[in-house]
Amino acid sequence: MKSGIVAFGAVLLAGSAYAQAQPAPQPPAGQRPAAPPARAPQPTCTPTPGQPVECRNANAPDWKPAFPQQTRAPYAPSNVALNVETIVEGLEFPWGLAQLPDGRFLVTERAGTMRIISGNTLSAPIEGLPPVQVQEISGLDDVTLDPAFASNHRIYWSYVEKRPAGNVLAVARGRLVEGPAPRVEDVKVIYRQEPDLKSEHGNFGARLLFDKEGMLFVTLGDLASDPLRPYIQQLDSGIGKIVRITPDGAPAPGGPFAGQAGARPELYALGFRNPLGLAFRPGTEELWEVDVGPFGGDELNLIKPGKNYGWPLINYGLEYSRKPVGDGPVQTGLEQPVYYWDPVISPSSLMFYTGDLFPQWKGNAFVTSLSQTHLVRLVLEGDKVVGEERLLADRRERLRLAKQAPDGGLYVLTDGNKGKLLKLTPAGR
Repeated sequence: MKSGIVAFGAVLLAGSAYAQAQPAPQPPAGQRPAAPPARAPQPTCTPTPGQPVECRNANAPDWKPAFPQQTRAPYAPSNVALNVETIVEGLEFPWGLAQLPDGRFLVTERAGTMRIISGNTLSAPIEGLPPVQVQEISGLDDVTLDPAFASNHRIYWSYVEKRPAGNVLAVARGRLVEGPAPRVEDVKVIYRQEPDLKSEHGNFGARLLFDKEGMLFVTLGDLASDPLRPYIQQLDSGIGKIVRITPDGAPAPGGPFAGQAGARPELYALGFRNPLGLAFRPGTEELWEVDVGPFGGDELNLIKPGKNYGWPLINYGLEYSRKPVGDGPVQTGLEQPVYYWDPVISPSSLMFYTGDLFPQWKGNAFVTSLSQTHLVRLVLEGDKVVGEERLLADRRERLRLAKQAPDGGLYVLTDGNKGKLLKLTPAGR
C-alpha cells in the first residue's frame, strides 16, 4: 500500500490543459468536426476564501442563474491535512464499489469483470455474470448489496446489454458465492431500460440506490443520441428517467405516475441527460442527484417524485454545436437545479458525509469529477450551496466514485486503465 500527505486546500489549476478539458463537439454521422469558435484564453487563479472557486470563463455566459447561489459558490476551505492511501491499484476502468460486511469490497470494471478486493489484493473475476456491452464510458457499471445481504448474499448490478434494436441499461441480481473461484448464482435480469433503441454514443446513467423501504432506485440516461431525444419527455419510455422498483424488478407501489394512462408505473422523475450520482441526504427524506450536462450545465438536483428536470428542453450549458439547449435555462413547469457548473466538471458520483473523522465535513455533499480531476466538497444550508472546495486536483486523476468508510474516512475510485482504490483520512491518524 502507498500513502501520501496532501494539504487539504483546493488546488485549482484553471489554466492547465486538464482543467480545461471539455467534451468534443459531436458532428452528424459522416461529417468532419467543425472547428470550434475562437475562445478567450482561460484565466488562471488561486482560490480565495469568500470568492468563487470557479474562475474559468463560462461556456454559456448569456445564461444567468435563476436565483442567488445557484452557481459559482465561494471557496470554503476546510483547512485540514489529508493522508491519501492507495488500497489497491491496477483496476481496469473501475466503475462501482460496494463494501461487504467483513470490510472487503466488490468492485466492477467497465469491460465486464467484477472482483473482490481483500486487503490490497484482487480476486480472480467473479464468474456467472451475463455478457456486457462496452459503449464509451459504460459497460459493467454500478453494484450494490441487497439490504438483507447478511442472510441472502444477494447483490445487484447495472450494465449495458446488447438488445435486438440497440444497447440499453439492464439491472441484474444474483447470489454471491465466495471461495477460491468466486461466482454468482441464480442470476436474473430484473429490469431493462425500454424501449431498446440504437444510440449513437452512450449516456446510460446506471446508479443504483436502495431506500429504507427496500425499494431500488435506478438512474437511466438519455442514450446520447439526438434522434432519441423525444423519448426523454415521454412517460411511456425509460429514456432519461429515474425509476423506483421492487427487488424483483416490478414497479414499486405508490409511484407518482401509477395509474396515469400511458405512463410507466415505475417512473419516479424525468428529464435527465446522464444521471451518474444518487444519494439520500442524511437526516431527511431528500433524494439528491448529479447530472452530466453537455457543453456546460452539469447539475445538482433535489429530486421530487413526479417532477420534470427539463432535459432536453432547458439546460445551463450549450449543445456541442454551441447552440442553446431547447429554449434556454428556464421554462415554467420544469425544475431548476439547486446548483450547476459551467464549465463542466463531469460529475460521476454523489454522497453526503456523516462521519466523525472529519467533523468539518459533516453534512457536506461530495461529488467526484472526471474531466476536471478533483473531488468537490459542497457546503449546503437548506437547499442552497453556500461553499465549494475542490480537493485532490493536484493528483490529476479522473475520479469515478466516492463512498464513506465505516470509520469515517473516504474511499475514492480513480478512473482509467490503471485505476486505484484510495482511502482518505486525516494526516497523523
